[in-house]
This record gives sequence, C-alpha cells and structure tokens, in this order.
Amino acid sequence: MAEIKVPELAESITEGTVAQWLKQPGDTVNKGDYVVELETDKVNVEIISEHSGVLAELKAEEGDTVNVGDTIAIVNEGGEAPAPAAEKKEEAPKSEEKPAEEAKPVESAPADTDESKQRTVASPAARKLAREKGIDLSQIPTADPLGRVRSQDVAAFNPEQAKQAPAKSASSSAPAAKPAAAQENSEKPVERVRMSRRRQTIAKRLVEVQQTAAMLTTFNEIDMTNVMNLRKKRKDKFQEDNDVKLGFMSFFTKAVVAALKRSPLLNAEIDGDQLILKKFYDIGIAVSTDEGLVVPVVRDADRKNFAEIEKDIMGLGKKARDNKLAISDLQGGTFTITNGGVFGSLLSTPILNGPQVGILGMHTIQTRPVAIDAERMENRPMMYIALSYDHRIVDGKEAVTFLKRVKELIEDPESLLFEA
Repeated sequence: MAEIKVPELAESITEGTVAQWLKQPGDTVNKGDYVVELETDKVNVEIISEHSGVLAELKAEEGDTVNVGDTIAIVNEGGEAPAPAAEKKEEAPKSEEKPAEEAKPVESAPADTDESKQRTVASPAARKLAREKGIDLSQIPTADPLGRVRSQDVAAFNPEQAKQAPAKSASSSAPAAKPAAAQENSEKPVERVRMSRRRQTIAKRLVEVQQTAAMLTTFNEIDMTNVMNLRKKRKDKFQEDNDVKLGFMSFFTKAVVAALKRSPLLNAEIDGDQLILKKFYDIGIAVSTDEGLVVPVVRDADRKNFAEIEKDIMGLGKKARDNKLAISDLQGGTFTITNGGVFGSLLSTPILNGPQVGILGMHTIQTRPVAIDAERMENRPMMYIALSYDHRIVDGKEAVTFLKRVKELIEDPESLLFEA
C-alpha cells in the first residue's frame, strides 16, 4: 500500500480544500496521474500519484480541509482495491451459533435495508452542501447519466421546486433540516451557499488592508481620443505581426511603469520601520474569475514591448479563467492595475493589494462634452482613473503627480516610445 499525501504547496500555504476527486476507489492510477484537485487560498492545485496501482481508499471527502503532509488517499500497488468496509461489516455478524432470540433484532431491520436501497446516490460534496442548506437529496434533479447528484446540482436547486412536489415524508419536512434563516421567517425563501476558500481569503485580506493601511484615493480623467485613434490605425498590422490583439492594457502598463520610475514610493512596500524600494517592475493585472478576483503578475514589464505585454496578459487571463494559474504567477507583484471598465464601472475606489502601496483603477470609456478652449466644446471619449495609495509612505503630492503622469502619457501615446 502507498500513501498519497498533500505536498508542499508554497511558503505561505499550509492547507487546502478538497475540491474534486479526479479518481475514485477502484480506478487504476499510473505514476504521474492527477488524482485530486485542491482549492487553496490563491489557486487550484492538482495533486499527482507517485505510485501506480489501484486507488484503494479516499481519506478525505470533497469539501474537507486538509493540511500539507496529510494522507488523503491509499494506492494498492498490488493492483486490486480491498472490499468496502460496509461489506466486511455485513459478513461479521453471520454465525450459526447465535440463539434465535439474539437474531431477532437482525430480522426486524427490513426498513433499514429498504432505506439503503432507496438512498439517493450523491457525491460527498453534494451530501455536505445539502446538509448545510437543509435540502432533501431525493428532491434534487440531476443530469448525470448514472443519476448521481453532484454539488452543482445542489447549488442550482430551487427550493420552490420542493413546494410544488408531492407531499414530503415527515422526516424530510422536519424543522431541524431547515437553515436558521428559514426558521426565522419561513415565508421568505433564502439560500445558504458556502463561501469558497478563495472568496474567504479575499474577504479576509481586503478587510486587513483597510484596517492596516492609511488608504486614500485620488482621481483624474483621460481623453482617450489619441490612444483610440492610434490603436485603430495600428491594430490590424499589430495582430498580423504579433498574433495578438492590441488592447489598452499594454498602453496603461507602459504608462504605469514610466510613472513609477518618477514616483518610486508607489513601487515600494513597508517592512516594519523600513521601506523596501523595488528597482524592478512586476505589474499585477487583476482578472475576474468565477471564484473571485485574482491578480497574476506581468514580470519585468519595463523590459517588454507592447506585444510581449499583451501576450502575457492574454495568457495569464486564460490561465486564471481555466483555474490553471501557478502560485508563482501570483507572487511578488510591485503594483496593480484593475479595469472595472470592462463591466461598465464609471468610477470606483480600488482597494490596495497588500503589501503593495498603490493600485490604479481604470473605468469605462464614455463620450462626454469636453471644453477644448474658452469657446469650443467637443464630445470626447473620456475615462476616469483612480489611484488608491497608502498614505503612510505616499504623500498626496506624489500620488497626484503619478496619476497626472499616467494621464499625460495616455493622451500622447507616442511619447511612450521615448520612455526609458
């Protein structure tokens, strides 16, 4: 027998949640096969088997928290899975030497046997979620060809369906099965959904940042006319030459790096009573996923051209949405850019991505009347930008100077070519 253990994940990660078993007891596994997917604070990690054989036993269910070093599965290198524990237990009581009186309790248990036959087949994660939500598994429809109820079936189940279904048994309608909120007011339907580990971590860190940093936000607006015209003029040729689209993020990344070089405290962090002034520019680009916001990092952005930056952003964004980011993709950023404009946000105050001390928020481009001079008004494509910063080390003057520099570079995009 060989053990599958939770490996060392990263210096700051000591535990994870079993998100999904990719193999089930009885399945053949080869050395190097992915066996289980763990959800950690930052990314999902697939764990491989270091042994070949048959997966004999799972030591943790989907939804369980496991620590680094824990044994989570057993592989039988001999090639066969042992008989399930339930079958062994059924064999044990069989004995001809027992008196008839002692056998009566066994004879009086047909109800349990019927119940086990009628028991709904469901994944461990589905059973756990159903218990938390107070839902009877037998009421949940599933698209699984084998009739197995999955966690996504439980999450998508509409409690109103239960009211329209035939009358429930007394056990399924017991008040104890209802969530606490439903007990308070049964006339108001509610749904309880467990927060994912990543969402819990995001919530915790955002609160920590607001409690520990002296966060302020300053705003400006950019006339996007010139950068939009340049992009329109060059985008086809750019894509033909580089096999990637020319977006706005490469312009803003270049502008941010140039502005950071003039405002170095925004590319720093606090360590006790010291400042760490970073002489490199690893820019985090916030990406929205189903599990929440993640910030993969474009390394050495100051040394890359527009095409290289666009390829990095496109690749990291795809990995984020596919849950394929490595922990190294998320570590060590010096400054962050987030674009709420893709969702239509007109104005916001982004929260710092600690321990960084600055984050730039981009917003939607909106056509607005702009005064060209004392006599002329024109409709221009305008974008509000916001810089949130840690006032403990960044003064208002430096923050405003930084934001003004970004504005100047985007409004005159050709000037980015002359930035060192």
